[in-house]
Amino acid sequence: MTLHRTADDGWDLIAAGVGPALAAASTAAALTAAALDRVPYDLVVSAGIGGGFAPEAPVGSLVVADAITAADLGAETADGFLPVTELGFGTVTHHPPAGLVAEAAAATGARPGTVLTGSTVTGTAARAGLLRARHPRALAEAMEGFGVAEAAAAHQVAVLELRAVSNPVGPRDRAAWRIEDALAALTTGFGKLAPVLRSWNPHE
Repeated sequence: MTLHRTADDGWDLIAAGVGPALAAASTAAALTAAALDRVPYDLVVSAGIGGGFAPEAPVGSLVVADAITAADLGAETADGFLPVTELGFGTVTHHPPAGLVAEAAAATGARPGTVLTGSTVTGTAARAGLLRARHPRALAEAMEGFGVAEAAAAHQVAVLELRAVSNPVGPRDRAAWRIEDALAALTTGFGKLAPVLRSWNPHE
């Protein structure tokens, strides 16, 4: 996770941890500390690797979230899954600034779309199919973005999520994972993203 403040073009890199709860706690702690020091951040970038939904997001590609969605925050009922919003409370999706998403996609070659956050990584074709049916615009699945976005929203700070695809979403096949390739793609992508973040105006 990267945090940025426009005033001094300062950046801080934080290993937020695995899963939405720890990611939210780590982000909230960093944002609160900065606010108390009166040097608040104006952007949080959740960056990492994740699974990609084939064929739109193949292994080695980049995805930038135009929607950060909690895939499993809700209730199972006899009629199927209901997100918390249909239960009458909470939120399940955060939208990064559209202009920033467009600029990030153009600079990095990342495909914009929904990035799902789950507490449990998909490991079957059946689960992958369910997720695609519920979220037809989903391009990738990870475990931290929604937690980061919730913390950012609580502080009224903008959020962006960038993911490099290390494996297909579906049956769990460790032999097919390409983590080093995905990390290399993420590093290259972030290098191209940096000028966009520096020039972004949070007040536009």
